Amino acid sequence: MSGFVEKPEPLQVPGLVHIHTGKVRDLYRSEAGDLVMVASDRISAYDWVLPTEIPDKGRVLTQLSLWWFDRLSDLVPNHVISADVPAGAPADWAGRTLVCTPLRMVPVECVARGYLTGSGLVEYAESRTVCGVTLPEGLSDGSELPGPIFTPATKAAVGDHDENVTYEEVARQVGAETAALLRRTTLDVYNRARDLARLRGIILADTKFEFGFDGDRLVLADEVLTPDSSRFWSVDSWEPGHPQPSYDKQFVRDWLTSPASGWDRKSEQPPPALPQEIVEATRTKYLEVYELLTGTPWR
Repeated sequence: MSGFVEKPEPLQVPGLVHIHTGKVRDLYRSEAGDLVMVASDRISAYDWVLPTEIPDKGRVLTQLSLWWFDRLSDLVPNHVISADVPAGAPADWAGRTLVCTPLRMVPVECVARGYLTGSGLVEYAESRTVCGVTLPEGLSDGSELPGPIFTPATKAAVGDHDENVTYEEVARQVGAETAALLRRTTLDVYNRARDLARLRGIILADTKFEFGFDGDRLVLADEVLTPDSSRFWSVDSWEPGHPQPSYDKQFVRDWLTSPASGWDRKSEQPPPALPQEIVEATRTKYLEVYELLTGTPWR
């Protein structure tokens, strides 16, 4: 059992139709047919949407995504039409709203890994592979891979696990031509972002993208290269052989699985609320990576 600890009631906004409440975002359809995405301050971990919000988190995700979209636009188009708040919407939607082109979404999480950690590390320990990609012996937690790899996953509903799959399985699901395009574009975007991040003292260990089609054109969608969808490490503190300090929600995951939380991940009980010191430290990490990457103070 998993999902929302406390599922929020969607806001009713004149001129918009609520169509979905996700782990972090609420989706609406405008009268013009555009998709309106509103990033909340909710945070999820281990397939649960936690009862505690992280202040400013939705704004950080939105503003950082916009920053990255600008720097990737020559590689792949994105779905953003504007960041304007629709008329009649609440004032606190400012900075956390994107008006987007509706797309025919590809049902694949397009994951790129440049370093070994997380679920990839678990699979590597068992088989020396990640999503069917064979890796050399001798790697450990945090090791840099010989080259970035495409390790896709199937997209799951809220409360369900994304499941790592092989490239061959993606090709069966979406066709060989689309699979090849997804892999090529994912790795192109990862390589660009990795290089930009490293110039700012940040290692982009791994990240996931979502794509959709606007007609025959592949388009980058949802959020991109945020602390929710990526693992960011410091170049200066990187040391393979153990978990790396991170600028992302791994901090929350680590607290939930620590004795301090009192939560048994294997139980069917929902996770507890986050203590204030964890909320504040998580917010600080999100703001810090925003400022390091963009070179702009948070406002």
